[in-house]
Amino acid sequence: MAIDYMIELDCAPKRALSAAGIRERLKERQRALEVIAWFRAAGDERPPAQMGFEFSQSRPGDSGDKQLIVVQDLLDHAAALDEHAAHCRACPANRAGQAYGCAGFIQYPITALAETWLLERLPVPDEPLVWLLLRQGIQKLGYDGSSVKALRETAAESAADGSTYFELPDAPQRWLGELRVSTDQLLEMIFGVGERIIPNHAGIILLFVHAIDRDLEAEAIQDISSSAASTRERYGFLMSAPTDGDQRIEEFDAFFHALYTAWQLNAPLFVDA
Repeated sequence: MAIDYMIELDCAPKRALSAAGIRERLKERQRALEVIAWFRAAGDERPPAQMGFEFSQSRPGDSGDKQLIVVQDLLDHAAALDEHAAHCRACPANRAGQAYGCAGFIQYPITALAETWLLERLPVPDEPLVWLLLRQGIQKLGYDGSSVKALRETAAESAADGSTYFELPDAPQRWLGELRVSTDQLLEMIFGVGERIIPNHAGIILLFVHAIDRDLEAEAIQDISSSAASTRERYGFLMSAPTDGDQRIEEFDAFFHALYTAWQLNAPLFVDA
């Protein structure tokens, strides 16, 4: 299980394979490599055609029926990625500097460290303009975190098969002056706006998590959601993951860089959470 994302900039690979087809093949290849590594670590040297594993969907509402997957079949289906990978070299959406660097994922479960890291990035009253913008967004747009809380509450049910969405059963909270914000609210603000994060919303999220400079005057903050390239080009990406080894924090850092890249390109970021 993972939050998958992709910068939606038109390109030859997406026209040939479709954006959904690329995401599917990337996940299949990643899963195949992980299974091969697991077999090899156990001393199993069989070829991928003789390796198999059981797979079932873990989303709410899925039947949970298991399928036997042959590893070589995943690799064969994903091989189409190699035919179009050369187009990625000069693509401005290739934020990762590799084939299909416009795409990525945040794996579940989301760790306690990652949730704390997210909360610590939010503005405090000493940054009044961005703090007021955050408060206004939460109050006027009704980000109460209920949609994310519902996922968190499935943890007890899904724990039986070893899968869950969050390490913590309850969302951490932080007081920002008079404003109390939970990670359920923050994640809802980021991922609960539909399948695509459009550029103007992306700019505001980047401000809230301090991925771009927020020591700004009111007029400059209003320009953050502007579609003018000259406005976006003034802002560099400020975020970097701490070096404490938490993989989820690193994955969130990569996600926000993808969001920043999409914002710079005035392109939406597709998200499947």
